[in-house]
Amino acid sequence: MTRMKAGLSGLALAAGMAALAAPVLAQSQADMITPIDKELTFVFIPKVIHPWYDVVAEGSHFAAAELEKRGVKVNVIWDQPPQADVVDQNQRIEANIGRRPDGLSVACLDQATNVQMLKEAKAAGINTFTFNSFCSGEFPFVGQKDSYQDGYDLGAKLVEVLNGEGEVGILSGSLTATDHVERILGFKDAIKDHPGIKVVFEQPDNDVLEEAVALTENAMLAHPNIKGFFGSNASNPIGAARAVKNAGKSGEIAIVGMDDLPEAVDFVCDGTITALKAQRQWDIGYWSVIYMVAANEGHTFPMDHNTGSRFITKDDCK
Repeated sequence: MTRMKAGLSGLALAAGMAALAAPVLAQSQADMITPIDKELTFVFIPKVIHPWYDVVAEGSHFAAAELEKRGVKVNVIWDQPPQADVVDQNQRIEANIGRRPDGLSVACLDQATNVQMLKEAKAAGINTFTFNSFCSGEFPFVGQKDSYQDGYDLGAKLVEVLNGEGEVGILSGSLTATDHVERILGFKDAIKDHPGIKVVFEQPDNDVLEEAVALTENAMLAHPNIKGFFGSNASNPIGAARAVKNAGKSGEIAIVGMDDLPEAVDFVCDGTITALKAQRQWDIGYWSVIYMVAANEGHTFPMDHNTGSRFITKDDCK
C-alpha cells in the first residue's frame, strides 16, 4: 500500500470512528414539522363589508373544509368593518391581537397605520399575513400585487376604445387603499401620452356603490360631453354602469374598471361596461388559509403569492 493510500485509509477510519462516537446531528425535514393537535382560529379583516370579499370568504371556507378531511380543524372568522374606515379597521386589528388567534390576515386600508398595527401583531407572536391590498414586504401577501398594471391596462383599453379622444372621469375608491391608489397611477400613466384624453372628474366613492352611482350622475350633468369612466375598485364600475344605463347612454359612454362581481359581468355582456380586470378572489381566500396552517406547522410558505388578474370583455360572454 502506498503512503497516500495508507493516509487516506487512516483518515477514513478516523472519520468513521468519530461518526460513531458523536451524536447524530442530522435531522429529517419531516421531523421539523409541528403536528397540529388543536383547533386553529384564523381571523380575516377586510377593508369593508363587500360582495367582493364574499368570494374571498368562499375560498377560505373551502380550504377549511378540505383541511378538516385531513384532520386539521380550522375556524375561519371574518371581522368586517361596515364602512371603509381606517380607525374602525385598526381597532379591529388591535382587538384581535388581544384575542391571540393562530393567524391574522388583513387587507390594508391605510398603509402607514396598518403596518404599525401588524408589527404589533407579529411581535405578539401571531402569524400575521396580508391579502388583497399590499401593505409591506415584512408580511406574507396573497393577492394581485401589481395593481398599477391593472390600472395601466384599463387606461390603455379606454384610450383604444375612444380612439385617443374624449373627456373621462375617475371614480377613485378609497384614497388611502394602496391598490386603489396604484391603479389610478397606472391609469393616468396609460393616458398621459394621449393629449386628446382629458380627465375632467375625479372623486372617491369610498367603496360605496350608491356613492358611485351619485358621483357618476353628477359627472354626466357637469360634463355632458364625457365619454368614459374608470373605476378603481369592484363597486364603482357597477355604480357607473347603473348611472349610464339609467341615462340611456349604454354604448355611448365607455366604462372600464375592476373585478367580476355578477352585476358587473352582466353589464359587460349587455354592452354597458367595456372591459374589466378581474382578480382571483377565491384563490386569495383559499391560499391564505393554507399558508396560515403552514405557518402553524413550521412549513415554509411564500412571502408573495401573486394571484394575478385577467381581462373580461364582451367576447367572454359567448
